[in-house]
Amino acid sequence: MAKMINPQSLTLNTCTSLIFPSIHAPKSLFPSQSLAISTKPISKIRYTRSLIGPSFVAKASTAAAVPDNITDVLGDVGIFTATGEPVKFEDLWDQKEGMAVVALLRHFGCFCCWELAEALKESKERFDSAGVKLIAVGVGTPNKARLLAERLPFPLDCLYADPERKAYDVLGLYYGLGRTFFNPASAKVFSRMEAVKKAMKNYTIEATPDDRSGVLQQGGMFVFKGNQLLYARKDEGTGDHAPLDDIFDICCKASTV
Repeated sequence: MAKMINPQSLTLNTCTSLIFPSIHAPKSLFPSQSLAISTKPISKIRYTRSLIGPSFVAKASTAAAVPDNITDVLGDVGIFTATGEPVKFEDLWDQKEGMAVVALLRHFGCFCCWELAEALKESKERFDSAGVKLIAVGVGTPNKARLLAERLPFPLDCLYADPERKAYDVLGLYYGLGRTFFNPASAKVFSRMEAVKKAMKNYTIEATPDDRSGVLQQGGMFVFKGNQLLYARKDEGTGDHAPLDDIFDICCKASTV
């Protein structure tokens, strides 16, 4: 039986233990990188590769630290639907004119991600009306994704699983102990505890990845129009999510261009 947590009993210590479980995780092979935000298509980006893994170098401070051909690089990454079927990123939205918001969650057992998933679900109707596809990806296997989808609930057709964190590595999202717990941005979640409690009504810690090293992964938010990257943001810490109102405004402005 899945272990349930009563949201009414949440305390600072409980939340801390959920963010920071007892694990022994290897260091990431991918160095931490800064990522700025741009509402314009990414351009003039150089892609280099080093001995310790891919490194994305931006020539302009206003550009995101990802390659200008990110949809080509990301497109070949294989993940899974929540029902367990393999799928490539390039098949998640129309690569010619389709608008998509891709939210990369930390993992399916992260209570902050349940809060974000709840917010995405509540915003889905207005994104749909604007012709924008919402896509949520989390670290873990499809059966872990289904736990979140069934208990939150969350639409299965918008939820995908990346058990090996392939997309996270390609995008250079933050990973590690410091980012998960010690980064000041992780404290933001404590100002949203009412929203967290609401999202955790049917929460189960069983949605946590079996590979506990996955809980040290941070997420991010990306907006695509066709094969152009319009917006990119890496979460600085746990629960440091991009404001969905801002994301919606970006999509609306891009649709009129």
